[in-house]
Amino acid sequence: MNNKFFFPAALAVVAFLLWNSCFVLSEGQQAVITQFGKPIRQLTEAGLKFKKPFIQQVHYFEKKILIWNGDSNQIPTNDKTYIYMENTARWRISNALLFMQAVGSETRARTLLDDILDGTVRDLVNKNDLIEIIRSSDWSRDFTDSTVQHAPEDMKKPKYGRDQISKMVVAAASKITPQYGIELIDVMFKRVNYIDTVREKVYDRMISERKRIAAEKRATGEGQKAEILGRVDREFREITSNAKKQGLEIRGKADAEATHIYAAAYNADPEFYAFQKSLESYRSVLGANSTLMLSPSSDFLRYLQSPRKP
Repeated sequence: MNNKFFFPAALAVVAFLLWNSCFVLSEGQQAVITQFGKPIRQLTEAGLKFKKPFIQQVHYFEKKILIWNGDSNQIPTNDKTYIYMENTARWRISNALLFMQAVGSETRARTLLDDILDGTVRDLVNKNDLIEIIRSSDWSRDFTDSTVQHAPEDMKKPKYGRDQISKMVVAAASKITPQYGIELIDVMFKRVNYIDTVREKVYDRMISERKRIAAEKRATGEGQKAEILGRVDREFREITSNAKKQGLEIRGKADAEATHIYAAAYNADPEFYAFQKSLESYRSVLGANSTLMLSPSSDFLRYLQSPRKP
């Protein structure tokens, strides 16, 4: 009877000890084993792992990249423009043992990053003008509209640009984070916005600038319109003048040719030509109710009198 219960109990105890002494470290995780609260060793490779049962404990930490999102803060730039900034960063636990000793948890790490990154971002934003925060580092005049041509010379191209300042933030913060077992990968400006009072002034300036550009476009259009209308009117006058000139030349040539024909006809038979012209005159002067008072010796009645004898 004793053996009957002893072996199952012994197997249960062994199984319990084995279950408490082994664990699986998943991919994307790292762990620190402590004994009575004191760190013993650090594990970074995934797989089946072992520890002393009961007296040792396993503390798990993420090995993958984590996201930090900062709160929206009001920050003044070097040119005294107040803006709201929202930043984000990527980080990971590079040394789990150091992280557990210095920080303890991811929640505490995010609070720590709030202090480090917000302070670093504020310091660099205070030292740079607004143009450096807004424009990208690879800004080019080729991709800018005509409004930049009216900006002051020192405002046309940023000295660093948003991307370079982000790298400067990473470089400055990375001098602090390693002592907490944290590796900072990058920092990005997620959102930049003006405060309400500045935003209204910016909108008014933008509206005024767009109105000025629209007025320039309209003035340019009116000038082009006047130039086109002047060119059309000049061409119209040239065409009309040439047409009149050609018409007068054709009419002069026709009159000269008609005169030549009339003269040739008159010279061919002057008597018949005089007779024909007289008939045309009778047709145009004498009507149904016409009355003429003429002298009998008038040439107008020459062909209305009796024909002459040869």
